Amino acid sequence: MTIADTNYYSIDVNQQHRAQVRNWLYFVCFLIFIMVIVGGATRLTDSGLSITEWKPLLGAIPPLNANDWQIAFEKYRLIPEYQLINKGMSLAEFKFIYWWEWAHRFLGRFIGLVVFFPLVFFWMTGRLESWIKPRLLILFVLGGFQGFIGWWMVSSGLVERVDVSQYRLAAHLTLACIIFAYTMWLARSLATHSDEPVTSSVRTLAPIVVFAILLQIFLGALVAGLDAGLSYNEWPTMDGVMIPSDLWIQTPAWINAFENPKTVQFIHRMSAYALLLLALAQVFIAMNSNSGQTHKRRTIVLLVLILAQAAIGVITLVLQVPLNWGLYHQGGAVVVLGFAIAHWCGVKLATK
Repeated sequence: MTIADTNYYSIDVNQQHRAQVRNWLYFVCFLIFIMVIVGGATRLTDSGLSITEWKPLLGAIPPLNANDWQIAFEKYRLIPEYQLINKGMSLAEFKFIYWWEWAHRFLGRFIGLVVFFPLVFFWMTGRLESWIKPRLLILFVLGGFQGFIGWWMVSSGLVERVDVSQYRLAAHLTLACIIFAYTMWLARSLATHSDEPVTSSVRTLAPIVVFAILLQIFLGALVAGLDAGLSYNEWPTMDGVMIPSDLWIQTPAWINAFENPKTVQFIHRMSAYALLLLALAQVFIAMNSNSGQTHKRRTIVLLVLILAQAAIGVITLVLQVPLNWGLYHQGGAVVVLGFAIAHWCGVKLATK
């Protein structure tokens, strides 16, 4: 074997290892996407407070017999949600909400294993490049922290409230999406990128769009936490007008943006319009730049995805948040975010 053959073989093996790690990270992204969907279903079915304890290891084992189920049900009967909202609930009804929350927590544990064991394998077999090792450790730590944030959220609804804090719900969902975005970024960083040119204006706008999407997801979580989507179910008007009254009636005024359901829904709407305009501007700037066709096409696809997500949001609102449309809307947000990350990574790592 010549030196040239040896170099070619080394490059080929390195590309194989990159592909293996990249596909693993794509699978993690897929699992996080499913996790967000299951989390949305848990919220929309009011199942999130059905398990009143946090047992990171033993909690993976569900009730196995009638006595176990009765013990779990008795613990649920002690919290305000049961006493004030679900008093008289049957054991069968409790099992329904219990399984949703259990599935959500079990999937979180499963994702942790899917991250940990392949990470150890790739590391020990020399398949990881040095630059990505600390970043993958950060991913693992973020996943563990997300589990803690999930319990911190649930605990807010076990004592004085009949639901979880909208602040903690927003933190939980937003962090899940940040972890998804981070994982997607790592995966796309291992891909081969276009050698087409990209202008500085297109490079600058890409991360701005990503952060605007994350902000919109955070605002949507506040809407969900306050059940603000269950009122003012009309569009494009709200309460019969374009700009409703009583948006800032609470004091101090800033608290309306987080605790007044009407204001929170209004801000979420306005932020959606702003995001749409930003995506339109990105397309216009890209089309009138010297950037390559690949980069231009991605801005168009992202605009279409944002338009589709906006349409799903309107339908979800008008129909008063049925389970299926609520999940379409939550899942659509993750899809939009994922493509925006792919576009940002593409323009940042373009070779020209």
